[in-house]
Amino acid sequence: MSQPPDDDVQQLHQLGYAQELLRRMSGFSNFAISLSIICILAGGLTSFHLGLCSVGGAAIGLGWPLVCLFSLVVALTMGQVASAFPTAGGLYHWASILGGRGWGWAVAWFNLAGLVTVLAAINVGTYLFLLGSLGPRLGFDLEALGETGKLGWQAGGVILITFSQALFNHLGIRVTTLLTDFSGWWIMAVAAALTLALLVFAPSFEPARLITFTNYSGLPPGKDAVWPRNECVGCVFLLGFLLPAYTLTGFDASAHTAEETVDAARNVPRAIVRSVLVSGVAGWIMLMAIILAIPDMHAAAGQGANAFFWIVDGVLPGWLATGLYVSIGIAQYLCGLATVTSASRMMYAFARDGGLPFSGVLRRVSQSYRTPVPAIWTVAAASVLFTIHTPVYATITAVCTLFLYISYVVPTALGLAAYGRSWTTMGPWDIGRWYRPLAVVCVLGCALLIVIGVQPPNPSSTAVSPKTPVFRRKS
Repeated sequence: MSQPPDDDVQQLHQLGYAQELLRRMSGFSNFAISLSIICILAGGLTSFHLGLCSVGGAAIGLGWPLVCLFSLVVALTMGQVASAFPTAGGLYHWASILGGRGWGWAVAWFNLAGLVTVLAAINVGTYLFLLGSLGPRLGFDLEALGETGKLGWQAGGVILITFSQALFNHLGIRVTTLLTDFSGWWIMAVAAALTLALLVFAPSFEPARLITFTNYSGLPPGKDAVWPRNECVGCVFLLGFLLPAYTLTGFDASAHTAEETVDAARNVPRAIVRSVLVSGVAGWIMLMAIILAIPDMHAAAGQGANAFFWIVDGVLPGWLATGLYVSIGIAQYLCGLATVTSASRMMYAFARDGGLPFSGVLRRVSQSYRTPVPAIWTVAAASVLFTIHTPVYATITAVCTLFLYISYVVPTALGLAAYGRSWTTMGPWDIGRWYRPLAVVCVLGCALLIVIGVQPPNPSSTAVSPKTPVFRRKS
């Protein structure tokens, strides 16, 4: 039986905050928002080439589950802290409580910067995915517009996508919850449909591909190479970790919406762990189906960032491919909508503690909709402005995505130091003696991912942009 909302309110008061947001999200809704932001149909597909063009099928068959296990460790340690401190600030509140105000302030900026720029990456990815998949079918040739025209179309498309997502969030958590609940089911249904379609129409099956290491670094040749040529197969295998690592981010959204979730101390940690587990397993099955359906592995790797389109268009009937592209585009849009929710709650919570310029405005909650309206629209505007800053877009995206990993690991590291000392009262969701060893794995693993993430190619390469592909014309 769920804990009554009054108990949630009392716990929030004990942490020093009033109940201002509307608390009506169920455990499933809290799970769905993280599932929506992880969205295997966003990062898993638009960054597919990061794995394929490293060591081929082994990047999916072996690399994906390895990183998913690590992500599950991060989720378990995050859930432990979230159960003890279920507040909208999430990561930065935990850092403040466990390590002091300075640590909290630093984590808040890392997390907020990461959330805003990842929103930009997701929405630009949605725009480019729809344009790259449906544009040729509608006779639209983006290349004919020139660089200025392409930038203008992208700015207009991203503004439309982002501001519509902000409007849904403005209208209240009821509307947002309905959409994110739908998104959770939609992602799983479309992923299953894509998987089944590729397996049915696959020209042949070679299961050995999933454990075969083939060095595809240096493809496609020239400046469009996903990874520079590297004769060290182990090093290239590590680079392929960026596909699952970038895909499986965003599960902190469950923590950011804790003050809108019933029985948050139990439901939030469960949602964090389940969203990673479900996304990891479903994403692995879906990506293995893509690998098995490839007609020619070397030819697919030679397509670089265009590999997913090349595979789908070459294997599936046109009508089916089009229907799947539209369905995937809807999932990516809802992924961005859930990210607006998460980022705006983070901004609201930080402003509530006076950590931002104009905090008095950004902490306001609409009396009509019970949502942090100024924070919602500020997040949307900041995200759009970031996408307009195109000369260094990929560079800042890469750096700010790493900010998310830093914001994930710092509270865990602080919790490791405080566990059993200054932090003695745990929440109802408690992994007990496993916390300390898993926290060590979490810290070391995140350090490794950060090292991998700053390796060549140079920052302008599409390889470092997690959910934002750059599509070439199909060939």
